[in-house]
Amino acid sequence: MWNPDKFLDNLYGEKLTSHTKTYNPKWKEKLLEEFKELLGNFSIHPQVEKPRILEVREEEGYTRIRMTMETYPDLWMPFYLLIPIIDRNKPFPVVLALHGHGYGSKEIVGLNPDGSETEEDGIHKNFAVALVKRGVIVAAPELIGFGDRRTSKVTADEPPIANSCFQLASSLLLMGKTLPGLRVFECRRMLDYLSTREDIDITKIGCMGLSGGGLVSAFTSIVDQRIIATVISGYTNTFKGSIMDRNHCLDNYVPSILKHAEMPELIGLIAPRALFIESGYKDQVFPIQEAQTAVQTLTEIYHAFNSKMEAHYFNGGHEICGEKSYDWLLTQLQQ
Repeated sequence: MWNPDKFLDNLYGEKLTSHTKTYNPKWKEKLLEEFKELLGNFSIHPQVEKPRILEVREEEGYTRIRMTMETYPDLWMPFYLLIPIIDRNKPFPVVLALHGHGYGSKEIVGLNPDGSETEEDGIHKNFAVALVKRGVIVAAPELIGFGDRRTSKVTADEPPIANSCFQLASSLLLMGKTLPGLRVFECRRMLDYLSTREDIDITKIGCMGLSGGGLVSAFTSIVDQRIIATVISGYTNTFKGSIMDRNHCLDNYVPSILKHAEMPELIGLIAPRALFIESGYKDQVFPIQEAQTAVQTLTEIYHAFNSKMEAHYFNGGHEICGEKSYDWLLTQLQQ
């Protein structure tokens, strides 16, 4: 009797009544501008400086380079660049690989938190390594708030998977900005740098991410047309069935977003560019039923733009699959 569940359901329904069901270029243009504003403005674009090289390691079939670049005044982002060791007489396609919650970019390039080689693949399945071994360059930035980019309030005795998402997100909200907006901004700066490299074909940029990295993959692809193919793993859902249904990290929240769109409508802004969704039947974080609901809406949006998207539901949980998504992504980038 006393809980506010019904109140929240009614309020959610009121927000949805204003959403259009007509998906066309005018709808897309309007929602895209609204979405950019809600993410918060990070408008300072310093000249792309040459990143500093921190480490170079030769691995089986590829070179792993750790670098760092300035994305914003007084803000530095370390990242890994994985380059295939193969004979090639033309520039490589490139994939922006984005980790989710955990200990950062090391978790997708085959390393432990201390930088040593790992024999575990975890929920990320070392997917950056899986991709570079298929013949593309992979850029794996350290998303702010994780790993080496946690704030000083995270003490040395806390586990490697501890993050600074809440402190960053809440501080940014006080200043009219969002953590998703900052992460998207930094990914776009990453693309700016990648576009200066002679060994990369800037017309063939892909993006792939899991969970929170899936959010950043989706949102970056929405606002940056340079990305021609996107894989979203373990994120695509509805806000109602996931973010509103359980306690999520504050890095998932964009103020007032439901006044403008549900999650599948947002992701639909990627249309007509190539899109692949993968979701596990046992995912307890972004439930499969709501993922399938989202894909139905996405299919409708892509049909309206005379295009198709693809989805793969696999027998697993909240994790990367790759069974179909890796080859799909490579096919899109090699056309």
